[in-house]
Amino acid sequence: MEIERALSDLAEVRDRLVRAQRFDGYSAIAAVTSGAGALIAGYVQARVAPLPASEGTLRAYVAIWMICLAVALVLNYGAVALWVLKHRGPAAASGFRTAARSIAPSVLLGGLLTVALIDRGAYALLPGTWFALYSLGLFASRDAIPRLTVLVTLGFAVLAALFLVSPLQHVALAWWVMPIGFGLGQVAVGTLIWTERAP
Repeated sequence: MEIERALSDLAEVRDRLVRAQRFDGYSAIAAVTSGAGALIAGYVQARVAPLPASEGTLRAYVAIWMICLAVALVLNYGAVALWVLKHRGPAAASGFRTAARSIAPSVLLGGLLTVALIDRGAYALLPGTWFALYSLGLFASRDAIPRLTVLVTLGFAVLAALFLVSPLQHVALAWWVMPIGFGLGQVAVGTLIWTERAP
């Protein structure tokens, strides 16, 4: 009887700690909008460079997805900045620092690896690398985002494996790859954030 009560108390303390670690600054609207942006970028790529192979189409591919990344970063981190300004105080600042520290390594490493892969002409490795790093970023942020986001994290990991080490690597730059990953993935993340906060 005493052991059951102690276990129940421990479970309650753990649940409170998990709730305290949640970072409410992530925006469902920003995540869904950035996912929609990736779907639009996929459409643009389908028109301009559906399966890039020449130097010009490879440059167009990189430009399309770097613009998409820039828009997503502005949307998501802009929403976080607005949230921090609105919720001033030590708890908001601490939550922001924790969230930033957890995802920053994958963002910075993603930038470095992108430059290195482009420099070596290894364009086909870009989508799988991006999926892998985003999966790691979501995993590192798992205490600050909805629990079910682990499914999205696993989805990105599977896509990374498919486009890095399977026969699908030869179509990794196809117009539909990034929208499936980042388009649908970001929409899913935004939906999970929205659902968790719904009354």
